[in-house]
Amino acid sequence: MRTSVKTWVIAAALATIAAGAHAEDKDKLKIGVIATLSGPPAVLGQQLRNGFELAVKELGGKMGGREVELFVQDDELKPDVAVSKVRALVDRDKVDFVVGPIFSNILQAIVKPATDGGAILISPNAGTSNFAGKDCNPNLFVTSYQNDQMHEIMGKYAQDSGKKTAFIMAPNYQAGKDSLAGFKRYFKGEVLDEVYVPLNQLDYSAELSKIAAAKPEAVFVFLPGGMGVNFVKQFRQAGLADKTTFLSTFTVDESTLPAQKDAAVGFYAGSNWAPNLDNPQNKAFVAAYEKEYGAVPATYAFQAYDTAMLIDSALKATKGDTQNKDALRAALLKADFKSLRGKFKFNTNHYPIQDFYLTKVAKRPDGKFQTEIEKAVFTDYADPHAKDGPMK
Repeated sequence: MRTSVKTWVIAAALATIAAGAHAEDKDKLKIGVIATLSGPPAVLGQQLRNGFELAVKELGGKMGGREVELFVQDDELKPDVAVSKVRALVDRDKVDFVVGPIFSNILQAIVKPATDGGAILISPNAGTSNFAGKDCNPNLFVTSYQNDQMHEIMGKYAQDSGKKTAFIMAPNYQAGKDSLAGFKRYFKGEVLDEVYVPLNQLDYSAELSKIAAAKPEAVFVFLPGGMGVNFVKQFRQAGLADKTTFLSTFTVDESTLPAQKDAAVGFYAGSNWAPNLDNPQNKAFVAAYEKEYGAVPATYAFQAYDTAMLIDSALKATKGDTQNKDALRAALLKADFKSLRGKFKFNTNHYPIQDFYLTKVAKRPDGKFQTEIEKAVFTDYADPHAKDGPMK
């Protein structure tokens, strides 16, 4: 009998310790970050990761009073790899949120495994049109934009500035198709050629020959990461910068400028933000990011930072509770935080309503390069797909 009692006491004690450990583990807010962290586009994923981690650091490692545990994964820009890693984040690591990705083909792949598994997915960059409309998901929030919008900025600018002809080019995947569709939505001139190139193409000699032969008044390109680095250098070297107006999205930005340098100066882009955006929270963020990482932040970093602040604001409202999904979604939808871009609110489809700008590449007095705001192109702009979605 003594042995049995002793055994029971030890078992009870072990159960108590285990329960305590489980409770402590459960109290942690688990967040999975998935981004492209290898290959030529890695610089984009690194900005996303850095922006999110900087926000967590500034929040003292806690969101809504709960200690944050991050699980960072590289999607390798492969949808099947991304799906596998997201399933592990949800099923094995039991994350409350999945934050990412960079690329839209990865977003298309991970929405179902992330949200079916019970996590809230927040995309700080990719924002495809289908999820803004007919396929919108109550457990998906996008803190960046709907893909078309950034490219619409350039289409509207080209139209408003009197351009009659354009040569347009993007990678052959969903975001590339959204990009050129967005440009054409506002540009009513003649599109001399519409070219789709393989994702991660680095040699543009054939395309540059086509541009030289077409003699467009404007060239519009969406070539992110290493694609943009190579194209801009080759475009400048081909002598085309003096013959046509260079318009772009995600081609000349703070992720590519350290490699492009002077080759990109004076080139235009469309954005929802720039490092010189004049508000106190943005000035503090840019200074902190440069101090922490020794580089100028890009949109990928600021949007990830905003994502962290959004999560923190929601958890403050729910007093740290992530179990009541209706309350959590409602708190996220309120977006009760100071966005680095200034004005920010969610539409019914969980995509932002915000301002968009024409930006221009400049070389700073300290020798670093950044995009700077030239003028506002859209104000309080909601994407056109929200009306097609089931969430009203």
